[in-house]
Amino acid sequence: MVGLILLVDQASKLLVKTQMYLGEYHYVLGKYFQLYFIENNGMAFGYEFAGEYGKLFLTLFRLVAVGFITYYIAQLLKKEETTKGAIVSLSLILAGALGNIIDSVFYGVLFGYERLFYGRVVDMLYFPLWEGYMPEWVPFIGGDYSIFFRHIFNVADMSISIGVGMLIVFQKRFFPQEEKVSVSE
Repeated sequence: MVGLILLVDQASKLLVKTQMYLGEYHYVLGKYFQLYFIENNGMAFGYEFAGEYGKLFLTLFRLVAVGFITYYIAQLLKKEETTKGAIVSLSLILAGALGNIIDSVFYGVLFGYERLFYGRVVDMLYFPLWEGYMPEWVPFIGGDYSIFFRHIFNVADMSISIGVGMLIVFQKRFFPQEEKVSVSE
């Protein structure tokens, strides 16, 4: 499963990177689903920190996290009581993290714009479901022009989000606690 997600993620990123220009977009299902080519230099939602070294720190953090997730999955596979859902959700997170690491580590060198570990992540999936002015009574954003779900992401991001969502929703089912036996005196 990890290999298949990585294949789809990298194939879609390479197609977009080599066949579209930065900022180009195409309507797929009307205006509500678009392929919109951007490159993300930071982390989720384009956030960046710590200047030049922030990118290196983020990439190294991702590598450590992938090592930890891989080790954790290996340990869970040794346990008979481990649920398939736990392995699937953690594998989705692992595949997504690996997909974005490939971009960060190699794309700068591969496409000739930056050194190793400083590449940008290719994003292209855009679902602007609603756009317009928010009513004045809405706290913080009332009266402002807004786009609901304005973030652009990729297959790796989607894989991570689904995996994390599964862990949150099914946590008790995936990781049941042993019943505590109390001895009454």
